[in-house]
Amino acid sequence: MPDNIASQETRFLADRMLGTLTRYLRFMGYDTISANGFRTGNADEDTRLLALAQSEHRILLTRDHELARRGGGHAVLVTAGDVLVQVQQLADLGLVERRLPMSRCSLCNTIIRVATEEEIASAGYAPRDRTGYTFFWCDQCRKLYWNGSHGKRLQERIDSGLRS
Repeated sequence: MPDNIASQETRFLADRMLGTLTRYLRFMGYDTISANGFRTGNADEDTRLLALAQSEHRILLTRDHELARRGGGHAVLVTAGDVLVQVQQLADLGLVERRLPMSRCSLCNTIIRVATEEEIASAGYAPRDRTGYTFFWCDQCRKLYWNGSHGKRLQERIDSGLRS
């Protein structure tokens, strides 16, 4: 495990090259912000990412060797291209656990809550048969989530694709 990385609930900051990993970590319940949400064209973005990771006690995840070197104990060089191998690398470092709690919006990182009947009804994409589902709502994005077939496939990918 890199130096200075707390074993408590780990929070992440991912560079622009790790958008899919960002979404996976959010689905897995980890507070993960992405550089993709920042304005593009900023020449000192790497310096800003390092400062933000340090000030917010986040681990910087990057595919950039130089940025990882500059981040030292506050950064992890993500070496794989495949997202499940990336998640496995973080699990091997003791930074993440295999789980899928449906607690964060995959788009904006906001903590989601149980949806009201009105919110479920307002989402045109909600399944007609709602039996057995728990629905969640993102107040920021106004997006409805539930652990349907997509969530089950994601859980299966995490369960089968990661070593314990």
